[in-house]
Amino acid sequence: MTLHHDQRAEPIMVVPASAAADYKSFLHLDELMAATEQVPDHPDGRFFVLVHQAFEVWFELIVHELVAARAALLADAVPDALHRLRRVVAVDRLLVSQLDTLATITPAGFAGLRPHLGTASGFQSVRFRDIEYLSGLRRRGHAGVTSRGSADAARLDRRLREPSIGDAFRALLRRRGVGDPVRLLHSGRPDSDLLALAEALLDHDEAWALWRSRHAIAVERLIGHKRGTGGSTGVEYLRSRRDERFFPELWEMRTRL
Repeated sequence: MTLHHDQRAEPIMVVPASAAADYKSFLHLDELMAATEQVPDHPDGRFFVLVHQAFEVWFELIVHELVAARAALLADAVPDALHRLRRVVAVDRLLVSQLDTLATITPAGFAGLRPHLGTASGFQSVRFRDIEYLSGLRRRGHAGVTSRGSADAARLDRRLREPSIGDAFRALLRRRGVGDPVRLLHSGRPDSDLLALAEALLDHDEAWALWRSRHAIAVERLIGHKRGTGGSTGVEYLRSRRDERFFPELWEMRTRL
C-alpha cells in the first residue's frame, strides 16, 4: 500500500477571507444552525440530534488530523506528526466525556424518542468507520454502513487502499532501523521522538477503547438489551468490540519488555 505524493494530504475547501466578515458569517453559523432545526417532535429530540451532530463534527476533525499526521510520518516530519496526534488525542478524550451528556436522557424519555429514529443508527456513521480505517482497524469492512456506489462507499473504499497511520509509523521505524518496536522501550530514552510517537498512538488507541466501553454502558442504561435501531444486537454488539485495538503491537511490547 503506497501513497502518491498528491494523495498524502486531502484537499479542503479554502474560502477567501473577507475584511467585512463577522463572527457569524466567518463560521457560517446560519447554515450550521439551520441543520439543527430538523429534529424529532419530542422533548429530547433537539438534544439528541445536536449531541450526535457534534460527534460527527469532531469525527471529521479527527479524520483530517489523522490524514495530516499520516502524511507527516510518510515525509519523516516527526514533530508535525506528533503535534497532530496530540490534537487527535485531545479530541478523543473530549468525545469520551461527551458521552456523559447522553445520561441526561431517561430510559422512558428515550423509549418515546426511539420511534422517531426509524432505522438510523450510529453504526451507519461513515466518519466513525473512516477513523477506524485510518487507525488500522479494517477487518469489518463497511457493508451496511454505505450504499453501494455512493460517495460514502467510494470514500471508504479509497481509505482501504491507502496505508493506515500504523502502516506509516511502521514504515518510519524501518527507515530508522527499528525492526521491532519493543526496542523503543528497551532504549531507556524517554526523549526519543519515536517513543513519543508510539505513546501518542497508544493514547489514541486507549481513548477509543474507553469510548467503546463507555458507549456500551451508556446504551445499556438507555435500552437495556433491546436490539439496536439499525438492527444490530445492541449492547451485545458493542460489548463484542470493547477489546479491539488499533495498534496491538504497541500493547504487546509491554508484555515482551
